[in-house]
Amino acid sequence: MSNVKVFGYIRVSSKDQNEARQLQKMIAKGIDERDIFMDKASGANFDRIQYQALRERIREGDLIYIDALDRLGRSYDDVIAEWKHITRTLKADIIILENETLFDSRNFRDMGDMGKLMEDQFLSLLAYVADQERKKIRQRQAEGIAVAKAQGKHLGRPKFNLDSLNKEQYKTLEENYIIWKEKKLSGVRFMELLGLKKNTFYKIVKEYEYRA
Repeated sequence: MSNVKVFGYIRVSSKDQNEARQLQKMIAKGIDERDIFMDKASGANFDRIQYQALRERIREGDLIYIDALDRLGRSYDDVIAEWKHITRTLKADIIILENETLFDSRNFRDMGDMGKLMEDQFLSLLAYVADQERKKIRQRQAEGIAVAKAQGKHLGRPKFNLDSLNKEQYKTLEENYIIWKEKKLSGVRFMELLGLKKNTFYKIVKEYEYRA
């Protein structure tokens, strides 16, 4: 087909992540940059602006390169459904660069009906392995939290209190507390001297008053 296009799809989970590595791989494959679609979004679903734009461009015989399967999506049941939509409904092909030997839909297409059967089995196995891996991760996280709690470790943000002040901050608090109470020093200036935010400042002051 003379109008067959080659596309690249890139996804990073957040604005802080760098897409350069994936982009270099696509360019190395000779894909024109205008045919590379990139989202900076979660892979929880397919409601991504650039992915949907790519989907609208795909035609029969086209080829889509993706760096890794989890760049397509995080829910493997959804990934399998999307894979089948692209390869069977749209009749395009997908190549996953992370493992081109296994993840190349053209290999299954060349085998006809037997290829579809093998592809279904392959994708089902993939979903099972991915689901088991997710369960292992959740189990390790739960075990880690349990161990941390047993050791008395605080989980979440560290609590900031009067004892958290360094010597310089405590000295500044002692020297300026009365001046502040007499309204000869503004609360804003006192906070600046201590290097504290409003909520933390008033929490520290209350604790200081209680101990005094």
